[in-house]
Amino acid sequence: MLKAEENFRRMTEQPVRRLVVQLAIPTIISMLITSFYSMTDTIFVSRLGTTSSAAVGVVYSIMSLIQAIGITLGQGSANTVARLLGEKKRKEADQVFSTAFATSMALGLLFGVIALAFRHNFVRFLGATPTIEDEAVRYASIILIGSPWMTVCYTMNNNLRSEGKAYLGMLGMSGGALLNVVLDPILIFTLGMGIRGAALATVISQFFSFVVLFSHFVQKRSNLTLSFSHIRLKWWIYRSILSVGSPSLIRTLLHTVSAICLNVFSAPFGDGAIAAMSITTRVMQLLNSALIGFGQGLQPVAGFSWGAKRYDRLKEAFLFCVQRGVLVFSGIGFVCFIWAREIMLLFLSDPQVVDIGTTAIRLQCLLMPLSAFNTLSGMVFQSTGHGNASSVLALARQGIFFVPVVAVLPSLMGIGGVQLAQPIADVATFILSLVYILPFMKRLTRLASVG
Repeated sequence: MLKAEENFRRMTEQPVRRLVVQLAIPTIISMLITSFYSMTDTIFVSRLGTTSSAAVGVVYSIMSLIQAIGITLGQGSANTVARLLGEKKRKEADQVFSTAFATSMALGLLFGVIALAFRHNFVRFLGATPTIEDEAVRYASIILIGSPWMTVCYTMNNNLRSEGKAYLGMLGMSGGALLNVVLDPILIFTLGMGIRGAALATVISQFFSFVVLFSHFVQKRSNLTLSFSHIRLKWWIYRSILSVGSPSLIRTLLHTVSAICLNVFSAPFGDGAIAAMSITTRVMQLLNSALIGFGQGLQPVAGFSWGAKRYDRLKEAFLFCVQRGVLVFSGIGFVCFIWAREIMLLFLSDPQVVDIGTTAIRLQCLLMPLSAFNTLSGMVFQSTGHGNASSVLALARQGIFFVPVVAVLPSLMGIGGVQLAQPIADVATFILSLVYILPFMKRLTRLASVG
């Protein structure tokens, strides 16, 4: 109990800027590591050729769907838990977490079974061409076996972050990522397993992460108690999880939709175009994961502050994150813009793939400062229980704006239309984010003055 009280004081009294940075650093590392799983597979599988690289890009959508389950239940329960801990309702926090854990495992298993049963139809739906389909099925068939523990990893990691212990989640995720780097070349090349070896390395590494993360709760390193006796199939729990987690679900599902759209609308320009846009997606996912990790350092502070009615701390934390986020990611975008061609050459030397990918990366890097603002705006709404606003902003970038643009522009501009779709969507989302966040900041100022 003493630990819980100390953690409450830390989350509501420690200087905001220092607290956000302490929480953000391990979370950024965790997010980078999560992205590194798919990045590592892409790098090694690309050595097998353009077709194999494109196949991994197609199956990336399946992994996004697996992540969607874990992240939705993870972020939905984590932000709910943060607010409950802020209100000193520890019993209810334990019930929310245990219920999210069990539900995540069950849904991950169900998804894996259904997707395996229809794997050929599934990969074709995701944009696989006839030349890519067989390789995509080989990769997906193994990845789907690990879906139950993959989903739960995201749920546990997010809840460790919600109580201010993001470093414990980082330990589990980083261990799995390092193992993946070691196993990939051994299984793909030394044992001659090809693309199946890449999938097996990912599944084994994710299971390792699951074991490490689970041990934190078993050995009481967390203030949350994981127990079957705490599982409650109650509407108030699922309503709270889904109302807060739905923006994460929308955001992750729309990443999948955008990936499918990229595959479908790149296909007329050949497998090289699919491979190039798939690699671009991995690179930008890696950069955006650092941004999301930074935002997730904000979320527990925002959740605790909202629950404890410390609106002054909430506003300070958001403004600090926006200032630093825009500045840092402007620099990151500039560096990646300059080195875009060299980044593409890390994966493939095919001239068509390199040219298409270089342009796509540069166009998206130009808008990274706006992406920082968009992401942080959506996440502050999510962590304070404003599910509608967060859902709209999540839906905007990859859905409302992106899908129509990517569906129309390629017929007018060729492959340039595919490359320009995301930057155009980012500008439109920035304008919408301003419409939502400015009134919210005024409201926080008013509430702080009343309090």
